Amino acid sequence: SRLYNERIQMIKIYFKQAFALMRQNRLFSTLYITGTGLAIAMTVIVAVVYYVKLAPVYPEENRGNTYYLSGTSFERNKDGRFQSWSFAYSYRALQEWFYPLKNAREVSASTFGAVKYIQPSDRSGDFPVQIVETDPAYFRIYAFSFFDGQPFTQSDLESGMRKAVITDKLARRLFGKENGVIGCQFLLDYETYQVCGVVRGASHLTNRSYADLYVPYSTVDGYRDPAYSEVPYCGPFQVTVWVEDGKQGEALCEEVHEIVRKQNLLHEVDGLKMNIEKDPVSHLRASLMMSVGGGEGDWWRAVRYLLFILLTLLLVPALNLSGLIASRMESRLPEMGVRKAFGGRRSKLLSQVLWENFLLTLVGGVLGMVVAWIALYGCREWVFRVFDRYAWLVPDGTDVYVSGEMLFAPSVFLITLLFCLILNILSALIPVWLSLRNPIVYSLYEKR
Repeated sequence: SRLYNERIQMIKIYFKQAFALMRQNRLFSTLYITGTGLAIAMTVIVAVVYYVKLAPVYPEENRGNTYYLSGTSFERNKDGRFQSWSFAYSYRALQEWFYPLKNAREVSASTFGAVKYIQPSDRSGDFPVQIVETDPAYFRIYAFSFFDGQPFTQSDLESGMRKAVITDKLARRLFGKENGVIGCQFLLDYETYQVCGVVRGASHLTNRSYADLYVPYSTVDGYRDPAYSEVPYCGPFQVTVWVEDGKQGEALCEEVHEIVRKQNLLHEVDGLKMNIEKDPVSHLRASLMMSVGGGEGDWWRAVRYLLFILLTLLLVPALNLSGLIASRMESRLPEMGVRKAFGGRRSKLLSQVLWENFLLTLVGGVLGMVVAWIALYGCREWVFRVFDRYAWLVPDGTDVYVSGEMLFAPSVFLITLLFCLILNILSALIPVWLSLRNPIVYSLYEKR
């Protein structure tokens, strides 16, 4: 306990000395804090962008155990005639292949990105809404928070009932409130729908779950029809699968590939060959494959690209700050010489200088985090897509907000703190160590 108290007192003394040196060397302190702040701001931006892509955030809280099947392709090469078909999955594929999957906790089929128009009762003019046409399992995979009501049921799906789960924002626009609207009706493309639930809306940044309203896919005309008459398994549906853990995820992949193998054996005579590329793909892999450095099936390239960015953000400012510290240590050589002459150990002097620089790095880190948060909020419509392979425009009126859960995540804070520590050590350790190796006589007679 006594040694611990002495250590705390020593650190307090180091911080007091650091504050005094900051006042004495304002130009150095300003340059050091600014350089550190910019480096950490960029690091925080990268960390938050990928945190939003990969971490379990509302309502995609099961991302770690979520797999996607986006589509399939068929080809036939028979009698010198080559044909190919590529699309998402059909209703028949759902019934025969995916809904009966054994290695799955939940299986959901959806169509994404549909835009339709609502005709408000006050005749204020039609306005577009983004729709997800799906099934009840969708609301078990994605953890939506219901203000009122509940999801539509399996019987609603099977009977084609025009039920709808709407967001709180849409509820306020249609009815002026988000509570007490269950059973209310509205017109969607001149068809009457009834509200069965109101949820807290997702951000457009969680694009797998974002929409203004969610309806049963059985309300769409021709949802059972395949995209091609020659291939009955191509259609409009993408499949999302929630598994228990990574082990079941591996079993799921094996089960799906076994389906493909059997289909190819079944159609070997007529030359029809099925391919599902890399499906099913985990959320982690799917997100990294969409990065600038990634390619189809080459998600490790995206990982290497991300590590290269982080390494660059770490080394470049460290080298610049190291030069600043080296020049500053030259001016402090007489001080170090006096301390060594009075018995100061090299390890203790090294610890003092590192703590002094850590204070500057910490101040720069706080500044960098504030700058990063401002940039992320102010530029949220494009900064979260800057690492994507394909840029796309955000539709007018779309919710692109960054929640507190995204900005102030504990993991992002820990990454920033770790970055501060590493930056401090890399930038200060070598120049300080080299300066402290000078003989006492050299240090005492070194001119300021």
